[in-house]
Parts: sequence; C-alpha cells; structure tokens
Amino acid sequence: MKNACRLRHWQAITLAMSRVAENIKRWRQDGWPLVAALSFAQLVSWGTIFYGFPLFVVSMETELGWSRGLLNGALSLGLLTAGFAAYPVGRIIDRHGGRMVMSLGSALAVLLFTAWAYVGHPVAFYAIWFGLGLAQAGTLYTPVFAVLTRMFPDSFKIRITMLTLTGGFASTVFTPLIAWAIAALGWRDALLLMAACNLVFCLPVHVLLLRDRENPMLPQGKAADTGNAIPGRPMHKALRNPVFWGLAVCFTFYLLAHAMLIFHFLPMLNEFGITLAVAVAVITVIGPAQVGGRILLLFGRKIETVTTGYIVMALFVTAMLLLAAFPTVVPVLFVMAAVYGGANGMMTILRGTSVPDLLGHEGFGAISGALVLPASIAAAIAPSLAALIWELTGGYAAVIWTMLAAMLVSAAGFVFAVKVRK
Repeated sequence: MKNACRLRHWQAITLAMSRVAENIKRWRQDGWPLVAALSFAQLVSWGTIFYGFPLFVVSMETELGWSRGLLNGALSLGLLTAGFAAYPVGRIIDRHGGRMVMSLGSALAVLLFTAWAYVGHPVAFYAIWFGLGLAQAGTLYTPVFAVLTRMFPDSFKIRITMLTLTGGFASTVFTPLIAWAIAALGWRDALLLMAACNLVFCLPVHVLLLRDRENPMLPQGKAADTGNAIPGRPMHKALRNPVFWGLAVCFTFYLLAHAMLIFHFLPMLNEFGITLAVAVAVITVIGPAQVGGRILLLFGRKIETVTTGYIVMALFVTAMLLLAAFPTVVPVLFVMAAVYGGANGMMTILRGTSVPDLLGHEGFGAISGALVLPASIAAAIAPSLAALIWELTGGYAAVIWTMLAAMLVSAAGFVFAVKVRK
C-alpha cells in the first residue's frame, strides 16, 4: 500500500515537472525570453541615454563654467537628431530587421558616454549629443516597437505592453543610481559607469539575441511579404491616407503639451505657492501612475486600440482641466498627477499599437519614424515656447491653458484618424 502511494506521488511530481518543462519550452518558442531581454535593455537605455542628462547639469556648470543654456542646447540637438533619424531607422528595420540598428545604437552609447567623461570643449559636447541623438533613435521605444510588430504580428500588443511596463521604471531605477554615482565617484566616472551599463546589459542583447533579419517568429508567408515590400511604397500610401495625418497631429500636440509640463511643472507649482517638498511629491506620483496605467491595459488587453485612445485623450484633457481650475489645491494636484501619469503610461502603448491597427503592419518602422519627426520637433521647442509664454504673460496660467488647448487638438487629431479610416 505504501509503495503504491509513493508511486502515485512520484507520478504526480513527474507529471508536474513535465508540464513545467513543456510550459518553459512553449514560452521560449513563443519568443518571450527575447521580449524579457529587450525589456531589460530598454530599462537601461532609457535610464542612461534619456533620463541621465539633467543630473549632470549642475556638476558640469560648476567644473567647466558652461551656462545652463549652452548645456541644454546640446540636449535639444540630441532630441532633434533622434527625430530626424527615426524615419531612416524605421526604413532599415522594415527591410533588414532591428539587430544592426539597435546594436549600433548601443555601441554608440558606450563610445559617446566614454567620450563625454573626458569632454572639455562645447563643440565636442554638441558632437557627442548629436551622436547620442542617433543612439536614441536606434535603441529606444520606436525601433523596438517596430521589431516586435515585425516579429509578432499576432501578439505585438501584449508584448509592447509588457516591454513598456519594464521601461516605465527607468527613471525610478536610474535617477537615484546616477545621482549616487555622481556624488560618490564624480560626474566623469558616473558617465563611465553608464557606458559600462550599456556595454554589459544592452549591447549583448542586441548583438547576440536579436536575430530578426528573416523574421523567424512570423507565420509562413508573412516574412516574404514583408521582406519583398517595395521600398517607400508603404510610406507613400501612408502620406496619402488622412489617418496618418490625424495621428501626426495627435502625437505632435501631445508631446508639445507633455514637454511643457515635464520641464516646467516644478517652477509652475512653486509660482502657485506650493512648497518644494509637496511639489516634488506631486511630480513623483506621475511615474508610478504611468506603470499603473500600463498594468490596466495589460489586464484589459482585449480593449481595442480605438477605445484605448478615447480613454487616454479623455484622461489627458481631464488632467489639464484639473490643473487649470485648481492649481493651488494640493489634494487635487495629486489627483491630477495620477490621472496624467496613467494617461501618459497608456499613451506610450497607444503610440506603438495605433499605427498597425489603424494603418496596417506594412512599413510600420518607416511610418512610425515619420510620425516621430514632427513630435520630436515639438518636444524640443516646447520648453522654450512655455518660457516665452510665461515671460509675455507674466505667469504660468497662460501656459496651462496652452497645454489644455494642445491636448484638445491632440484628441481631435485622434478622433479624426478614427473617423476617416477605411
């Protein structure tokens, strides 16, 4: 009797282990280890290439004697370069896959962070940030969205959502890490640490794991169709499609308002009498709220892109109305930050899924890159435009109403794109 009981136990354990092994094998065959690796690489790339810059400004001002305007001019150059490079990067991914582009992007980050650590002249600094703009175009969300859409046409939404969940923690992880490195090692050695992070955690993923040239995950027949597409034809079709222009308006005016808010939120709250500690607490809410918004989309992954877009636009407009109506009421500001953060988190996913859902999969990389260009220009000029409005009107009230107007135009662009699609 005991032997029979033991035999049943061993059979149950063996069966359970077999099922676990089968699930792991299926998980690997479905490409999820690659998605996990790309997600971690996105965390590092965003944390170093995008979020690191502001932390070095004060130290560089002190040691080099450069003005804040000169330093931020290099950042603007990098953002504009990333915008202009997005379209050719997308074209390359459409034709040849993302391995070469993303590998070169990570390699550039390694080399340029190392060069930044030894910089001593403004011209060299601007050249470095021109190169880091190319690195952004080759490593951040737009190229990896193109890769996932190309490789997994039937499940790209869930994969993009999972990837952005990880990427959403980039500032949370790397802002304190880089701040600690600058305080403990100095800003130059902190840059060498950032170069090492890209060398160890990003470059191997893109060089060794990202083998998407032949689209191995695509169903039979789809790879050939994608690979043999006539260069430029999908882009030409998109330019004649009013849906493209509706999405261009949506994303451009969204980023205009977003950049105004992100770069001016702290001085804006200070002008309205909010203490520094409370203002920082309000701003801190945005990050976790972004992740929360993406988690909601993960659980509601069957929600259509159109419905997601309507929810996102409604939340953005609501957040701007709350800020415009109650700029001095602290509890409302926390609510506003949570609403805005949730919308912003979902917007990242919407930008990745709206193109294939509303315009089709063909030429996704090039079309997405073309949409990035005007949005990047808007993001680059937004901080200066907000400062100009503030100077002309003598306060941030007009800036808030400008952001509200921009979000309304963005919402109108999305509604237009939905209504005119065929």
